[in-house]
Amino acid sequence: MTALQGQLIASPRVPGNRLGFSGHETFAFRYGWLKKAVDAVRGDPQALSGDQAVVDLGVGKNMVQSIRHWGLATQVLQEGAARTLEVSPLGSALLEEWDPYLEDVASLWLVHWWLVNNPVRAAVWHLAFTRFSSPDFNKLQLLAFLTEVKERGELRVQESSLSRDVDCFVRCYVVSRGAEKGLMEDSFDCPLSELGLLYGLKDGDGYRFAVGPKPGLPAELVGYALLEHMAHARQGRNSIAFSECLYGLGSPGQVFKLDENTLVEHLEALEEITEGALEFDDTAGLRQVYRRREVEGEGLLRRYYGGRA
Repeated sequence: MTALQGQLIASPRVPGNRLGFSGHETFAFRYGWLKKAVDAVRGDPQALSGDQAVVDLGVGKNMVQSIRHWGLATQVLQEGAARTLEVSPLGSALLEEWDPYLEDVASLWLVHWWLVNNPVRAAVWHLAFTRFSSPDFNKLQLLAFLTEVKERGELRVQESSLSRDVDCFVRCYVVSRGAEKGLMEDSFDCPLSELGLLYGLKDGDGYRFAVGPKPGLPAELVGYALLEHMAHARQGRNSIAFSECLYGLGSPGQVFKLDENTLVEHLEALEEITEGALEFDDTAGLRQVYRRREVEGEGLLRRYYGGRA
C-alpha cells in the first residue's frame, strides 16, 4: 500500500475508501439553492426526484439534479428511506431558523466546513483543502494530483469527471470576472466565493489559497469545527496538539486556511467563550488544546447565532 493510499483509507471521513465525484451537472451552487432544496424536501421528501420538480422550481432537469446534489454535498439534506430525502438537523437549524438566506458570512463558512468534510459527496473539495499541499496551482496541477490519488488509491472515476470537478471546484471559490464589484442573489457566482479562500493570480492561469485571517469567521464556528475534528481524528480524546489543529488532515487550520497567529487568537477567544471548557495551553513549549469539561459544538453555534445583533 502506498503512503497516499494509506492516508485515504485511514481518513475517518472516508468510510470504506468511498470518495464521491461529479453529480453537480457542472453547476456550482448559487444563491438561494440550498434554501430551495430544504423548502422543497420539507414539503415533499421526493420533491427533487421527479419531473414535477422542473415545474415547481422553475429550472431545467439538470439544474434540479444539481440542486439535489448540493443539498446532499453540503449536508443540509440527508438520504432517508426508499430513496427519499430529509432535511438534516443542522440544515434545519441553519436554513429554517438561524440564517435562511445565508446573509451572514459565518453561515457560508459553516457550509464550506460541511462541504469539505463530506468526501463521499465532494471528494475533490475534500482532497483539495485537506491533502493538496501546493499554495499556488493551476487546474492542470490540481488535476495531476487527483489523478495520482485515483491511480494509487484505485478509485473508480473517469478522468473526464475529475476534470469537470476541478472546473466546478474553482468556480465555487473564485469570483468570476466582472462580478468583483458585488455579489447578489441573482448572481451566477457561488456564495462561497465571498469567503476569499481562493483567488486568481495575475498571470491569469493560476490560483492561490489565501492563508491567514478570515473576516467573518467567528471563534464559535472554529470551536465547532475543532470539536468535530477532535471527535473524528482523536477518537474522543480530550486533548489535541496545536500542530494537529493547524496542519492535521481535515483540521480547522487546513479547511479554513488559517495561519498560526490567527488560530491562536481563535483558541484564546474560545477559552474565554467556554469559560475554560476549552483551554489553550501555551506553556513550556508544548502547545495543546484541552477539553476540560463537556462542551458541544452545536451549542457554540447556537451561542453565536443567538448573540447576533
